[in-house]
Amino acid sequence: MGFASLNPSYALALLLGGALLAGAAAQGTWTRGAPMPSERTEVAVAEAGGKIYVVGGFGGQRELEIYDPAADRWSLGTAFPHAVHHAAAVGLNGKLYVIGGYVQGWMPSDAAFEYDPASGAWRTLAVMPTPRGALAAAVIAGKIHAVSGVGPTGRNTSAHEAYDPAANSWAVRAAIPTPRDHLAVAAVDGQLYAAGGRRNGNYGQNLAINEAYDPAADRWQARAPMPTARSGIAAAVLGGRMFVFGGEAPSGTFGEAEAYDAKSDAWSAQARMPTARHGLGAAVVGGRIYVISGGPRPGDTSSSANEILVP
Repeated sequence: MGFASLNPSYALALLLGGALLAGAAAQGTWTRGAPMPSERTEVAVAEAGGKIYVVGGFGGQRELEIYDPAADRWSLGTAFPHAVHHAAAVGLNGKLYVIGGYVQGWMPSDAAFEYDPASGAWRTLAVMPTPRGALAAAVIAGKIHAVSGVGPTGRNTSAHEAYDPAANSWAVRAAIPTPRDHLAVAAVDGQLYAAGGRRNGNYGQNLAINEAYDPAADRWQARAPMPTARSGIAAAVLGGRMFVFGGEAPSGTFGEAEAYDAKSDAWSAQARMPTARHGLGAAVVGGRIYVISGGPRPGDTSSSANEILVP
């Protein structure tokens, strides 16, 4: 994406962000955890109750793989109800929620499920108003916000819908200004941030865009874009910052790890991932970010990677 295609404020922020990153040492250190039992890509990953859950993947895997960081050990939960890839997952109140994705090949799904680790049971929830795959989701004030992705037409949808677990119902929220897929979203200090992604599934059209959603005002606004335009990424929040990992482009996969500070509206470089990859997931437990699974090369490649960033 060239600067000519950017809004002037985006272009200035990108230039400044690049200069800041170039002049600062990368932060954080990486270690490795026990690898996943399987190799996967295009997974959904979330933390719930201090454990990390991995759902779905390009290979049609239904096995629910569960990582215990305290024991550095994997186990299996109850299999997911159907094969899915490019879904979104979040943890809330000790339970796991899995939303959307592609089923039966590349059919966008409107399905939503809840997993209770105590009983090992999956529960089918109210369907999402807009079926979509390659979406992203995060939790704000007890609601699960599902953002953008690829809709039934095969093109990007601007849909932004919020699920209320207490009422088992969905509500429409302000549409995202820049529809895209393979993006990452995260909640920081009560606001939602949507970073990166691509246009209509084309990783030759990666984006650096970062847009913030204020739930009180039901409004989006542009914020400083990522220094590196990329898609097929994962995000996690630690210490009031959103960390964005990995991605893919026609030239290869990304090892970049970049952190966004919402208070200063600025990005900083983290130490590069040991294994560059896309279609991965990230989750936080105990002050560490676990970056799991993903393809080491563009397209349908996979890994069992479990790499841990201590910022």
